[in-house]
Formats: sequence, structure tokens, C-alpha cells
Amino acid sequence: MSETTGSVRAVVAVPLSEEHCRLIEALEPRLEVVRDHGLYRPMRGPADWSGDPDRVRTSQEQAAFEALVDSADFLFGIPDVDPAALHRAVASNPGLRWVHTTAAGGGSQVKAAGLPEEALQRVAFTTSAGMHGGPLAEFAVFGVLAGAKSLPRLIAQQRGRVWTDRWEMKQLEEMTVLVVGLGGIGAECARRFKALGATVWGTTRSGEPVDGVDRLVPVDELARAAAEADALVVTLPGTEHTHHLVGHEVLGSIKPGAIVVNVGRGTVIDESALVPALESGRVSFAALDVFEVEPLPADSPLWGRDDVLISPHTAALNSQEEERIARLFAANASRLLDGEAMRNVVNTVEFY
Repeated sequence: MSETTGSVRAVVAVPLSEEHCRLIEALEPRLEVVRDHGLYRPMRGPADWSGDPDRVRTSQEQAAFEALVDSADFLFGIPDVDPAALHRAVASNPGLRWVHTTAAGGGSQVKAAGLPEEALQRVAFTTSAGMHGGPLAEFAVFGVLAGAKSLPRLIAQQRGRVWTDRWEMKQLEEMTVLVVGLGGIGAECARRFKALGATVWGTTRSGEPVDGVDRLVPVDELARAAAEADALVVTLPGTEHTHHLVGHEVLGSIKPGAIVVNVGRGTVIDESALVPALESGRVSFAALDVFEVEPLPADSPLWGRDDVLISPHTAALNSQEEERIARLFAANASRLLDGEAMRNVVNTVEFY
């Protein structure tokens, strides 16, 4: 157990390294960063916040872990990244004031916890939105380029040792890329596509301008805009309002031969609409890092398609993520202690 001199108990509920625990202490000395590394499930790789499921606590260790969590004023992470554990922790600790989720889409985890309205009013929840923007934007660029440059055909020809006649590939600087969602991830996508010469459009609810975006598209005009775009890049979180937003209407209207990329949440795209769009050629290529059900079921028709690139929700993984989130937590702790508005506060009506 750590020994610190802060006055507000910030309990680490996920396997954050000692190095990054000390970083939080250095950045915000008013915090007592409380941790017990012997109680966490060890990470299997960078930012593996849920830890190794093979590490099972004894009943005594579980009791000690819950007692640790229940002593918190602030929580770094949802305990074991388990919504049920969050529900238990909030119910057991009337002094809990704030929970920071390590996921960009942590709002869905808060929703899954099924917390009563009293708890949602009493406890502030924040997410790590924006910490994954760079890696996800790079995957989005990769996905669009893979489709534009005929990656499946190139791989198939190479494997078959086939030298065909030449063909014209799409040029990014001649393409219009429609970014669906201009939050932290979407803004990073827009910046990168614009730097590569593309015309960038983006959907918006607020109407606020975003650097690198040539045209703002109201969400209710998405299908109309998709009919003119060469690529659709989805970055939205999973909420009731975004569920199957990219469905039969949008994919039925999309410009023939368009490329679809998803680095947001899998539920935003209706896969039952995407498959026929691929079969008809209306969508020429899809690069997907997220899916409606994860892991992607073995019987999903997406597996067997050469015009689909499947990534196992790994595009955001980056060894710098842990430090970025630790710094965000410290900065938000300072804001909360100073009476200022925190970043990435979860909307507990729509849970994003």
C-alpha cells in the first residue's frame, strides 16, 4: 500500500503502474493516490485495464480489494472494468464523488452499471475520450487508403503470383471523406485527411466549426451527404441515438464504390445492412476495428469477405495511453478540486 501525504483519496481500481501512480501524485499533490498492486489483475499488454482474467483473487483478496475501492473519494478506473463492480462500488460508498473511466466510450460502461438516478446525480463520471484519437485516426487513414489502393486485389495477386494489366487507383486528394462524428477522434481524423489533400466533410450536432472540415453536415442529412462522399469514417460512441445510424438508409444511399471505416463503436453500423451493401458493390471496401458483438462471432459473414478488413478492436492500443490517461486524471482532479469544469464529463442521459 502506498504512503502519501495528500488529503483526497484517489483509489486506483485498475492495474496502473507504480510509475504512473507517482506521476499523478507529482502532478496533483493534493491527492492521496491509494493503490495495492498485489490486488490487481496484471496487464497482458499495454493499457490492458481489465487485466489477466486467469488471475483470480482469493475471497480475502477480493474483500481487501472492495474495501480499498470503497474508501475512495475519487476512483481511477471502473473496478476490474466491470459495470457490475461499479454498481456495487457506488452503492457501497456514499462518499464517492468521481469515477474516471479508462475507455473513450466509458459512458456505455456507466450505462451498463444500471445506476439509480440518485447515484448519477451524486457521482461525476468522466471518460478518456481524446486519448486514443491519434492511433484511431491513423487506422482510419490506413483503412481508407487500403480501399483506395485496392489492397485486397494486390494481396490476392501477389499470393497467386499473378501479374495483371495496370489499373487506376483512387487518389486521396481527389476524394471526399465524410467523418461521422467530430468529437476528439473525428477531429483527429479530419486533420489527417485534410493534410493528405482530401476534401473533408463531417457530421455535427452543435454546428461548431472544426479545423480541417470543409463542410459541416447536420446528422439528419447524413444519407444525402453519403451519396456524394467517396469514404465514410465512423467515429461515434455507442448511444441510443447513434444505434444503427449507419443502416439501410445511409448504406442504401451511399455513393457506389464508397469505402467504409469504423473506429467508433460497432453498434453505430448495422451489419445486417453493411453485408448486402458489400455484396452489391455499393460499398467497395470496409475496414472495421469494432463490431456489434465482440469478439466477432465465428458465423459472421464479414469474416469470409475479401473486401473487409477485420481488426480485433486493437487500433487504439498504444504504449503511451497509460501516461496520457494518468495525466488526464490528474488534470481533471485539479479542475474538480479547484471548482472548475472537468473534461469529458459523461452525459448521464445519453451516456456519451
